[in-house]
Amino acid sequence: MCGIAGICRLAGPGDIATDRIARMIGAQQHRGPDESGLFRDEWTALGHSRLSIVDLAGGLQPIHNEDESLWITYNGEVYNHIELRKELEKKGHRFYTHCDTEVILHLYEDKGPSCVNDLNGQFAFAIWDAQKRELFLARDRLGVRPLHYAIHDGELIFASEIKAIFAACDMPRRLDPVALDQIFTVWTTLPGKTAFDGVCELPPGHHAVASRGGLAITRYWSPPFHPTEDLTAAPFEDLRAEVYRLLLDSVRIRLRADVTVGSYLSGGLDSSGVTALIAKNFDSHLRTFGIRFEEEAFDEGPYQQLMVRTLNVDHRELRAGNAAIAAYFPDVVWHCEKPLLRTAPVPLFLLSELVRDNGIKVVLTGEGSDEFFGGYDIYREAKARRFLAREPASARRASLLGRLYPDIFKNPAAQKSAAAFFGRSIDQLDDPLFSHRIRWDGTSRNKVFFSDELRAGIGVTNVYDQIKDSLPADFSRWPALSQAQFLEISIFMSNYLLSSQGDRVAMAHSVEIRLPFLDHRLIEFLARVPPTSKILGMKEKHLLKRSLEGVLPDPIINRPKQPYRAPVSHALLHEAARPYIGDILSESALRRAGFFNAERVSLLLKKAEKAGNLSEFDSMALAGIVSTQLLHQQYVVQFPWHGIQPALLRLCVDRQGRPAARGGS
Repeated sequence: MCGIAGICRLAGPGDIATDRIARMIGAQQHRGPDESGLFRDEWTALGHSRLSIVDLAGGLQPIHNEDESLWITYNGEVYNHIELRKELEKKGHRFYTHCDTEVILHLYEDKGPSCVNDLNGQFAFAIWDAQKRELFLARDRLGVRPLHYAIHDGELIFASEIKAIFAACDMPRRLDPVALDQIFTVWTTLPGKTAFDGVCELPPGHHAVASRGGLAITRYWSPPFHPTEDLTAAPFEDLRAEVYRLLLDSVRIRLRADVTVGSYLSGGLDSSGVTALIAKNFDSHLRTFGIRFEEEAFDEGPYQQLMVRTLNVDHRELRAGNAAIAAYFPDVVWHCEKPLLRTAPVPLFLLSELVRDNGIKVVLTGEGSDEFFGGYDIYREAKARRFLAREPASARRASLLGRLYPDIFKNPAAQKSAAAFFGRSIDQLDDPLFSHRIRWDGTSRNKVFFSDELRAGIGVTNVYDQIKDSLPADFSRWPALSQAQFLEISIFMSNYLLSSQGDRVAMAHSVEIRLPFLDHRLIEFLARVPPTSKILGMKEKHLLKRSLEGVLPDPIINRPKQPYRAPVSHALLHEAARPYIGDILSESALRRAGFFNAERVSLLLKKAEKAGNLSEFDSMALAGIVSTQLLHQQYVVQFPWHGIQPALLRLCVDRQGRPAARGGS
């Protein structure tokens, strides 16, 4: 993985100062600490910070084609680059490196923008066509890798991270009220939007062309769900065999690297499955990494140790205590570049540091399985609520909800509360947001802390209407589970899970994550699998569990699902958080920032101090308020202009023969 950056003049040719690109690369040097490079002409400057994984000696970027008319800066991995390279060589293309970067460039030379359809991987890249004077930008299908941009003073400025854009120009830095409204509803910004006014993110599965005519954005891929009549009728055993074949091959090609590859191991079904496939088929000396918690409710240690003993892997574990979560929360906000309603990214941030300190640059992880195989509680909740709507007097009502949350239903008062919660809005089956609305409505309760100033900035914008307007044309014809999956994948997974709990916290310590469950071949196959093969009754991930029989021990396959979570209120109320909590949540700081009602925040803090803990919703409010205030302080009030050291760039010659950069790698 790497960091990319660039400036493209839209208004006309002119000089682009080298130190601007150097500062952009310096702002995200953590993404690629190994070496840096630059290309520049009178229209465009491309910068790159490299984390060397493939072709360690020869893959320094930007890279050019045979006649140097095309230049690329690229962040990602294309796992089928070996096969693509052979096809391109047969067509006469000549390569001067052995890296996947050059494969993309020649593929673009051959096919133009449609080249992205041939790429199996995770990527964000920019290609400058010096003859056409066009800049082509592209991002992978699901948004594993970030790509941000802003148009300012007649220039398109792009980078892997927003901080690099701010380091390149004097554009205004302010949080976007509409973005905050989205985050305090659906936990993240909607596709294309960021937390900052004027800064956009190229949505997953999109590419764009920048020229003097401006910026034209095109969608090339979307999660390919289908109407019920188009789903496969293949026997379950055939589905199971195909899932295993696709998953095994996905793991195989994601082990391609010129460095050691490790694996995350939580003890859950997904990471255990990936780890077992590696250890049993490709690497019997695998190095694995897992998180342990001091609070028992969050800890999966016994299952991790079972997998370690079963596979005999070389395992390292991180103990994530509340003090550490509190202390590193501001660092995580800096790297995530958006408000967070939970502390879960922090242990993953610390885990990537452990990985780096053990000399590992690449790890495989289990993200994406829940989304596509039907593992989330929200999918089963929607299924139960649809049954309740059809059979409101059913005697199975209590038992159905009890099977969803057996711990909740031990308490009669909790039973009544949960039944009332899940019974809400069950008469609105035609609502395209049916599966998620009660959760989003619950999160929205925390907008009670918004200030009048923030509410005025939001105006009449409605998050739900924005989501509905973005849905595919045939969405209403899909099975209910597919509709819920699409909402979860396109909003939460791409814009939060793969970002704040994925790329950002891993690349903060120069670690690349690879996700076998997000291979597009597997996803496109699962999109045609009937819902009953994914969720059988109330049993989640039925197809995946059956596919991993014989690969994993029965206690792992049959264990109760435990979503990855981290302590929130216990961590943010810890004394380790006091040095910054006191400052950013003071009445004066809240009033200066203008986002939250100071009196209501004060009442929340008093409630927390008195109880020593907070409810789930109050904890989300606390995390959201603290992270928003931190983000404002870090990026708006005290952006570290003098804390960003310009990168030392590889000596490169621009197309006029002038030195474009000085320094070394």
